Amino acid sequence: MFTPRIALASLSGESDAAWARAVEDHAGAAFLGGIALDDAARDAAREIVRDRDRNEFLPTDPYVFMDEHLAALDDAPLRPGFNVRSSTAEPVRRAAAICADHDAVIEINAHCRQAELCDAGCGQTLLRDADRLCRYVRTASETGTAVSVKVRTEVAGVDLPTTARRLDEAGADIVHVDAMDSEGVVADIADATDAFVVANNGVRDRETAVEYLEYGADAVSVGRPSDDSEVLSRVRTAVEDWFSASAVQS
Repeated sequence: MFTPRIALASLSGESDAAWARAVEDHAGAAFLGGIALDDAARDAAREIVRDRDRNEFLPTDPYVFMDEHLAALDDAPLRPGFNVRSSTAEPVRRAAAICADHDAVIEINAHCRQAELCDAGCGQTLLRDADRLCRYVRTASETGTAVSVKVRTEVAGVDLPTTARRLDEAGADIVHVDAMDSEGVVADIADATDAFVVANNGVRDRETAVEYLEYGADAVSVGRPSDDSEVLSRVRTAVEDWFSASAVQS
């Protein structure tokens, strides 16, 4: 899917092409965004900007924004992706087609927990509705691009391993798991799906990276310190050492 097996996780209002370029030699993938696509998601993002101390990407045309920032990474030594939010499936298809043009990954956001986004039908609301989430995955997959779904553990009423299996069956290539304080769930997800599992949350060094790999993750992603080259260097070394040792043992 990508090497080295370390990704940069999207940070709303921060993760653009310049962000990825600044540390491109340390990672195998970079998820830009998240970006709101349809009117409901964009209205929710505006509320977040207005009412909270948060940044959001709110360009005049989100699709042009995606195309421009992915084009800026066409020659980068990593695989780009774009994390997207939408209350309906059709905007995801359009965004996925743009990703396909750049050999990028479309990442469906079923992760955000802000009330504004959930009320709009995005984020964790989507995660709680597996039928609708699978429809998004199938819609995106029809464009021929690789599809990731960003999910979160500890969401009430969600059996994440079962959901991951359904996403795999719907055509998801990657399940990107924010493990919160339930790191062991990564093992259950890895057992439940043949999709490429990326584990996220608290990845800072050898110990935190290896923990997820031992649970069965295929890669790890770095969130808040994704602009810190020292952190990324430590994590990349740990990941490469772990897979090298695993190859020798096998």
